[in-house]
Amino acid sequence: YQQAACYSQDRKQLAHQLCQTGVSNPSTEALSGALDFYGQRPRRQGHQSIDPPDAEKEKTGILALQIKESCVPHSELIIALLSNAVAQFKKYKCPRMKSHLMVQMGEEYYHAKDYTKALKLLDYVMCDYRTERWWALLTAILTTALRCAYLMASVKDYIIYCMELLGRASTLKEEQKLRIENNLTKVLMNEVPEAELECDPSSASAAKSLWNDRMALAGSNEFTIEVQDYIPFIQCKAKFQSPSFHVDQPIQLKVFLKADGPNPVSFSKLAVSLSNQEYNQWCVVESSGQNTMSLVPGKTKCYSFSFVAKTEDVGKKIEVSVFELLLGSDRGRCVFLTWRGAGGDIASTHEALLASRSSRRWGRNINTNQEQEWDTITIQHSTMIISRVPRISVQLSHLPPALNNEMYCLNVTIRTQEKGVARDFKLTAGLKPGQDANLSQTTHVTLDGSTICDDTAASLIPDIPLGDLNPNEKLDKSVFVRCSTTGPRVFLFHVAYCIDTTVEGKQIVCKCHEDETVTIETVIPFDVSVKFVSTKLEPLERVSIDIPFLLMTDVLSSSPWPIMLASSSLELISLTSTTPDMKSQLEQTVLETGERASECFCLCCPPLTNNNNAVATGQYCISWQSSPSDSPLIQTTVTLPHILLESVPLYIHADLPSFGRVRESLPVRYHIENRTSLVQEVEMAVEPSDAFMFSGLKQPQGRQLDDASITAA
Repeated sequence: YQQAACYSQDRKQLAHQLCQTGVSNPSTEALSGALDFYGQRPRRQGHQSIDPPDAEKEKTGILALQIKESCVPHSELIIALLSNAVAQFKKYKCPRMKSHLMVQMGEEYYHAKDYTKALKLLDYVMCDYRTERWWALLTAILTTALRCAYLMASVKDYIIYCMELLGRASTLKEEQKLRIENNLTKVLMNEVPEAELECDPSSASAAKSLWNDRMALAGSNEFTIEVQDYIPFIQCKAKFQSPSFHVDQPIQLKVFLKADGPNPVSFSKLAVSLSNQEYNQWCVVESSGQNTMSLVPGKTKCYSFSFVAKTEDVGKKIEVSVFELLLGSDRGRCVFLTWRGAGGDIASTHEALLASRSSRRWGRNINTNQEQEWDTITIQHSTMIISRVPRISVQLSHLPPALNNEMYCLNVTIRTQEKGVARDFKLTAGLKPGQDANLSQTTHVTLDGSTICDDTAASLIPDIPLGDLNPNEKLDKSVFVRCSTTGPRVFLFHVAYCIDTTVEGKQIVCKCHEDETVTIETVIPFDVSVKFVSTKLEPLERVSIDIPFLLMTDVLSSSPWPIMLASSSLELISLTSTTPDMKSQLEQTVLETGERASECFCLCCPPLTNNNNAVATGQYCISWQSSPSDSPLIQTTVTLPHILLESVPLYIHADLPSFGRVRESLPVRYHIENRTSLVQEVEMAVEPSDAFMFSGLKQPQGRQLDDASITAA
C-alpha cells in the first residue's frame, strides 16, 4: 500500500507538470474505438511502426489523455492507499512508520483542501514528535498545520501553532519567526493576519473573508489554552522556597517566566491558583492602567508572592493547581495561557535532566549561560504547613526498669521559654500508638498512684488539662503506669498549648506541641519455686493420703533494687493444713537482688470421694512493694502445681522419745493402722541391733480389722 501510494504521488506530480487544465476536449474519437489488445491506442489501430501515422491525430490524442488525467482525484486515491498502509503498520506495531504515513495523509488532505481533516490528523501526530524531540520534523508539521488553521480561520488553533513556532523547539529562521510574531500580534489585536506562505491564492482570499467575519464576533474574543502539552514561546516554573513552612512563617512562592520569541512579550496578568483557594488573592500580579508587563527574550524574570497560612491548615499540604498568564487586552482578544501544576512543558523534564548532568560534569562553580540557569531551576509544586516550633522543654524522670504489675511512676517536668503567656496546656500520656495490639490490653495508665488500677484503665490518657504557664515557669505532673506483662514498651508524652503571635502584622493563635518518647523495659520482680518433701525433708513425687508432708516455697529476688515482702498466704483447694493458724513466715522481709526467702507449710491430703490420682493444690499469694516506696502493695498470685496421690493399705507410725539415756529403758511404741476395707493378717519382725537390748515380742502376729489400729510396744 505504501509503494502504491508513492507511485500515485509521482503520478499526481507528473499530472500537475504535464496536464493542462481549463481546456475542453477537442474530440472524443481519439479516445474511442475498437482495440485488438489491451493498452493499444485507438488512433494507432493497425499500425506497427514507432512513428505515428498521423501527427495531428497523435497530438489531439495526447491532449485528450492529459485533460482526462487532470480530472482524476489523485489525492483521494493517495489517501485511501495511505490509510490501508497505516492500518498495516498499526497491526504489526510500527508506530514511527504509522506516524510518518499519517503526516503524508494530512498533507494530502491539505492539498485536497479538506483542512479540517488535515488539521485533525496533524494535531494527533504532533504529540509523538514532541515526545521524541524530532524538532525539525515537528517544525515542518507545525508549518502545515498553521496554514490549515489560517485557511479555516480557526483563531484558537492559529494562536497555538504561532506560539509553538515561536518557541525554542522551532527551527525556523529569525525572519520567519518575526513574520509569525507580527501575525500573532494582529490576531491578539483582533485584526486580520497576513496570509501564510505557499497558500493557494483562491483559498487565501476565501480565508480573508472568514477572518473578517471572526472580527465581527464580539463573544468569541476570549480563549483559554492549556500549554502543558505543547512547547510554547513562554516558559513558566513555580517553586516554593521550602518543602515546609511553620505556621508562624510567611509562605514564600516564586514564579519564574522566560520568553523564547524574537521580540519582548507583553502580558497584563499573572495569577496562581492554589489548592486552598483562600490564598489565591495573594498570588496575583496585574498591570496598572495602560502599562503592561513584558518579558525580554532569553531573560528569566521572577515574581515573588508571600502570604500567611491559616492555623487550621497545619498538617495539610498546599499545592499549586494552575498558572494563568493573560496575553492581549479587552480591546482586542484575551488569551489565557494556563499551566497545570507548577509549570513546565513536555520538553522541560528532558532539559532539566541534561542540565543536571552538565552541572555534575563541570561542577557548580563554573558560570553557565542563561539557558542552563533556567534549566537548573527545580520545580517545587507543594509545601507542607507544620506547627510552630515550640519553645518549651519536656523532661521525664523515672527509675527504669519497671516491675511487673507495679505502679511505675514517671514525672513530667514542663518548662516554658515563651516570651508571652502559654495558654491551655494539655498533656497526652500513655502507650504510643502503632505498637503490638496485645500491649494496649496489658498496659494501664492512671494519674492516681495511691491504689492499684484495674484492667479497665486505658493505655493512653488524652488531653489532661494543665492550665497556663507564665514565662520561665515550670510545671510537674506524675503519671503512673502498670504493665501486666514483661517486655519493652514505648510511651508517648505529647504536650500541646496555644500562644498568640504576630506574622507580618497579622495576629494569629498558634497551636504548638512537643513530643517526648521513652522506652521502658518491664521485668519480673521475683521468681517463685515450689517443691513437696516428706517430714524428713526427702523429695516426694507422690503424696500418700492422710500422711503429713511439707510444702516448701522459695522466693528469689530478680529486682534491681530491694523489694519488701509484706505478707504471704496459702489458699488450699483439696489439701488441709496441719497447723491450725498459718501465719506468714516472710512478713516484712526485705530482699536484695539475688537473695532468697523460703517458707514451709505442713499439709495433709484427706481421703477423696473420687478416684482422681492428681489433685489441685491451690495458690500462693505474696503482697510486696519496692523498698523504700510509698506505692501501694501489689498482690502476686502463683498457682501451685498439681500433686499425685497414692493409697497406702497399712500406715505405721512410731512414737519415739526425743532422747535416751545409756543403760536405761527406751520405750518405743509402734502404731499400725489398717486403711483398707478388709481384715488384714499382720506379721511383724524386729531386727536386732548391737546398740540396743530388746524386751518384748520380737515377732508378734495377729489380725487387724478394717479401719482399726493396733499398738505394739
